[in-house]
Amino acid sequence: MIIPILVSVSTALVSTLPLLLILDVSGASGATTTTATSMSMATGVAATAAACNNSPSLCSRAYTNVTYMGAHDSPFLRDASTGNSIAGDQYYNATVALDGGIRLLQGQVHDLNGRLELCHTSCALLDAGSLESWLSKIRHWMDGNPNEVVTLLLVNSDSKNASAFGGDFEASGISKYGYTPRSPTAAASSSSSSSTTTTGGWPTLQELIDKDKRLVTFIAPLPAYSPSYPYLLDEFTHVFETPYDVKSLDNFTCNLDRPAAKYSSVADAIEAGMMPLMNHFAYTEITSDIEIPNAGDVDTTNSPSNTTTGALGAHAQRCESEWTGAKPVFILVDFFDRGPAIDAADALNGIQGKTMGRESPGQSSTSDSAARATSSMRGDMGTTTRAVALVAFCAVALVIL
Repeated sequence: MIIPILVSVSTALVSTLPLLLILDVSGASGATTTTATSMSMATGVAATAAACNNSPSLCSRAYTNVTYMGAHDSPFLRDASTGNSIAGDQYYNATVALDGGIRLLQGQVHDLNGRLELCHTSCALLDAGSLESWLSKIRHWMDGNPNEVVTLLLVNSDSKNASAFGGDFEASGISKYGYTPRSPTAAASSSSSSSTTTTGGWPTLQELIDKDKRLVTFIAPLPAYSPSYPYLLDEFTHVFETPYDVKSLDNFTCNLDRPAAKYSSVADAIEAGMMPLMNHFAYTEITSDIEIPNAGDVDTTNSPSNTTTGALGAHAQRCESEWTGAKPVFILVDFFDRGPAIDAADALNGIQGKTMGRESPGQSSTSDSAARATSSMRGDMGTTTRAVALVAFCAVALVIL
């Protein structure tokens, strides 16, 4: 049995106002991260800034005509809070990712004694805490950033129904931001790819912001749509994915992987209004049964280069070419701060010049000393630390095989 350590599963921004420090507790150990945000935003003042998702040029575009860079397995960290677990896919937590421009957060959800828990393959392997707690942190971030549209993709490992997820969304308070598309149980028409037209399709980012319905949530899979929680959407009703189990940097493709039974080709899926998700992360094989995220090659993997084999930019360019001009709407990467991956999304979105309100991980206003120390280690831990982490991981992995 292979243990996949990945599952795919308006006024200008005012930077001179006083800052409000927000403590974000993340990970099972409760490590804290300090985030700075404008007090005017933190109080939930109506969104009037010229930028949407860090750029004025995105405001008039339909949701489906923007590329969202995403953090694959975003709750599962490789940092001090997890003992630098080699099962971790990210060096920084979800709110730091959001500060850095990431607008898609993916995670894996398991049923742990009746509670929805963020666990990586198994709760014995890497447990990042309850779904409700994680959602509360994201809701708090959204409260302070009213011009940002965020997407969640949650892998439903134990096939729980919408009410199980809905309870946590309601309890966390994040449900107030949940967006329900015009056709929640069917893909939007292909006309929704237009930059500004929303007839039959999805609204623009500005429209989502104006209505304060700025959270789009996909669950994979959602056994049945529930009108009680209309903002919880089945991923494969709206999104198709490229292959995700890649072990060599020259094996990234743009082929349709899921839902394979529904469409015979990418062209058919795009014509039906499905949004493309490009998986772009690689694994290292420890044994024939165990894989871990490939941190060693991540500077190449996340590079915006259009010419380097295995680079994010080259993969995206290839898919756009093969898909006859259609760009990935969603991209998932490991270790999002490396590259940095967000540069590839900016290129795909045609963003030129400085973005607004974005802070790179490691800046003093974004990350605490522990997070910065993790950044300095990144994938290049000392030999002893790496060996201890590997032994600990393999011991647990072999138990759950």
